Amino acid sequence: MSKIIPKLISFFIFTLLLATGPVCLIFTGNQNWLVPQFWPMFAFIGFLTLSAIVFVLVIQIMMPEFYAQAFLGATVFKMLACLSFMLFLVLKTAINKPVFMANFFYLYFLNMGFEVYVLLRNLRNQNLK
Repeated sequence: MSKIIPKLISFFIFTLLLATGPVCLIFTGNQNWLVPQFWPMFAFIGFLTLSAIVFVLVIQIMMPEFYAQAFLGATVFKMLACLSFMLFLVLKTAINKPVFMANFFYLYFLNMGFEVYVLLRNLRNQNLK
């Protein structure tokens, strides 16, 4: 459990940093660069990222031989869930699609990059021992 706590702290710091850009857009009057569904998207993708990180780290502690499979499975699940969520929003709501796509990819790729960085860094530290 002690391996998970530092990763959770870094996730929450990352989430705060990720939210500063959109918050600055709101306070500077550039809300038209954000879709109305931005914050639910932010919460959904953030929750999926947190779940994937915790799942893979728990698997690494309990069954280290399945680390790679858990990492791949969590990443594929997150990708499919995010794309399903995006498809649902695009088809069911009237939104500015280019702005929505920019918002989605801002959230998705930065969260994916953070997830891959944390989990691969954790694997590298394990292999050095």
